[in-house]
Amino acid sequence: MKQAGGLREKDGVAKYEKIAVDIAYSIVHGEWSEGDLVKGRSTLSGKYSVSPETIRRAIKLLEDSDVVEVLDKKGLVIRSVKAADRFISEHQAEDKIMTLRDDVKNLFAQKRAIDQQLEGTLDDLIEQAMSLRNVGLIFPLEVPIGSGSHLIGKSIGEVQFWAHTGATIIGVKRGGHLQLSPGPKLVFFEGDVILYVANEQLQSEKINGYVNP
Repeated sequence: MKQAGGLREKDGVAKYEKIAVDIAYSIVHGEWSEGDLVKGRSTLSGKYSVSPETIRRAIKLLEDSDVVEVLDKKGLVIRSVKAADRFISEHQAEDKIMTLRDDVKNLFAQKRAIDQQLEGTLDDLIEQAMSLRNVGLIFPLEVPIGSGSHLIGKSIGEVQFWAHTGATIIGVKRGGHLQLSPGPKLVFFEGDVILYVANEQLQSEKINGYVNP
């Protein structure tokens, strides 16, 4: 949408743009016909309860789209119903894009909220795992990826860690930073430390042997 120095409303559309679309609707639906003269901005200002400057900006949009023609000191002439209809269609498409953009922003915000909630849940899981370690139910363990590991350069999804080891990856340490709940696209680097949970019967040697054969 064009800015033109106008204040934006909450939905991202300036008031003068909405007025321009409404005037175009009025033309398309027969309130004004081609060739009609609308005298003065004050007429439209009163109709929409806005300032003459807001009306001027709305008319400028319509004039640029050949919907109306401004006659100095007389008013404006309705030039084309077809152009008014086209103007409406174009702005509806722009509004749709704005709506889609807002939808995407909302989805990203929801994803961040879910990620934060998941991270908190994993923190709780790790804490619970640590507390259960002494009773032999869950073992949170770590295994470093050595220089000769076949995992280097492969993603979690590619190596199918759980299928080969029976253990679940809950985090990856890299450069002093712990990434919790890494997705299947995370690629392993040499020096990464895999944080995983496994049951009591699963021997850590098995996992070490798989990661660093």
